[in-house]
Amino acid sequence: MLNLRKILDKVEPHFEKGGKYEKYFVFYEMFDTMLYSPNSVTHSASHIRDGIDLKRIMMTVWMCLLPALLFGLWNVGYQANSEIEALGGVRANTDWHDALIGLFAGNNPSSWWDNIVYGAAYYVPIFIVTYVGGFIWEGLFAWKRGHEVNEGFFVTGILFTLIVPPTIPLWQVFLGISFGVVLGKEVFGGTGKNFLNPALTGRAFLFFAYPAQMSGDAVWTAVDGFTGATPLGLAAVGGVDAISEAGVTWMDAFIGTIPGSIGETSTLAILIGGVVLVLTGLASWRIIAGVMLGMVGLSTLFNVIGSDTNPMFSLTWDWHLVLGGYALGMIFMATDPVSAAMTDTGKWFFGALIGVMLVLIRVVNPAFPEGMMLAILFANLFAPLIDHFVVQANVKRRKLRNV
Repeated sequence: MLNLRKILDKVEPHFEKGGKYEKYFVFYEMFDTMLYSPNSVTHSASHIRDGIDLKRIMMTVWMCLLPALLFGLWNVGYQANSEIEALGGVRANTDWHDALIGLFAGNNPSSWWDNIVYGAAYYVPIFIVTYVGGFIWEGLFAWKRGHEVNEGFFVTGILFTLIVPPTIPLWQVFLGISFGVVLGKEVFGGTGKNFLNPALTGRAFLFFAYPAQMSGDAVWTAVDGFTGATPLGLAAVGGVDAISEAGVTWMDAFIGTIPGSIGETSTLAILIGGVVLVLTGLASWRIIAGVMLGMVGLSTLFNVIGSDTNPMFSLTWDWHLVLGGYALGMIFMATDPVSAAMTDTGKWFFGALIGVMLVLIRVVNPAFPEGMMLAILFANLFAPLIDHFVVQANVKRRKLRNV
């Protein structure tokens, strides 16, 4: 059996300085450090040695996303197989997904295996295209700039795969992640220098460029020819009553057995990973609390005001919590340490701005029932300004204290 470590060590001299493939070292290094820890470590006493680094941070976040990912795989299959069963097993059209699924599983919604296989048949190609496309751009920019490829894309890539519909065309996946990586991050200098969340930037591009594949009633259930609105879409038309009439309970939405983007439906699975992020200090509890306070405050105000023409005014905060991309955005995207506010006080205002904007977009704008994506991107733009005012306020207080 071949030892991959020995193979990599054997070919490494060809990629090092003076080697035949010196100019391609960045691609070798990207592949090597993706599989193994680098050999380069600090030795002098002036450095602080710690078990945490960018790779471990990214892999921890990646692992915290696994509950949402695994549930998303199952739910994609469950939603599709349930509709196939309701249709008596008759399909309007079939494609390569169905041929692949037929090799390994059936269409029984009560079978976890059938549901997982069905979901994987749609998700795995999205995953592959996302990471291949992303690493191509990451590698090209690193090669051009003469530095190593960092691990930031590990999280960007997995987040992007979880916030798209399962039926999205693969060529749009490549376009979306390319836009997010290049124009959302690399043009500003790469990981750590971007002011927008790259995954959301890519999704926003797709939403406005190809709305038919990113919204509407035909994209959420992976059954060709089937249309069905998400609970959030139903709420935009008839409020909570419309959700109840469709047979969806709050617990269904909390657990995640509803149509939606691949990794956004299960608030429970998202919170499981979120608890780990908060306990390890990788996600700011201040931002999360700010998002909750902003959302609860404004949604409650709208409930009190009421409306005879807009049913979204009646949607209570607990429903906002479990619908759409709220939970995933609050836990994993609003807390992005690069594009969020940096100061402790600023994090409260930053989070509250997201919560308020989410409710405004969902309730006041009838053409766009979702709102988390735009709310976070909007807050990203204001994060530096929020920090600026917080710092200036601290400076003024210190000056007055010393007068």
